[in-house]
Amino acid sequence: QVQLVESGGGLVHPGGSLRLSCAASGNIYSTNGMGWYRQVPGKRREVVARFLNRGGSYYKDSAKGRFTLSGENANTTIFLLMNSLRPEDTAVYYCNAFVEGTDFWGQGMQITVSS
Repeated sequence: QVQLVESGGGLVHPGGSLRLSCAASGNIYSTNGMGWYRQVPGKRREVVARFLNRGGSYYKDSAKGRFTLSGENANTTIFLLMNSLRPEDTAVYYCNAFVEGTDFWGQGMQITVSS
């Protein structure tokens, strides 16, 4: 089992920044395979940014150049620095870890970008 604890969500003005954190514990020993997804009502959950299982990272097109994914392997913690936020970034953001063929999810955090 893997437990994921998220922090850093909230309300921000357009153009502002937020930094999300996700600390993993349990049967996980690397940040490979960890990442962030988001979901808005009525739509499918979509990947925002993630570390690939075999190294490297992936970003959704609209996140490139604005969001930065980083991690600390020793603490199995990942971060998502989100700059230049837009109203369309409003969603519930979820931390994810894909471990030994199983998806584990955090509880989700509301991010609202609004003036």
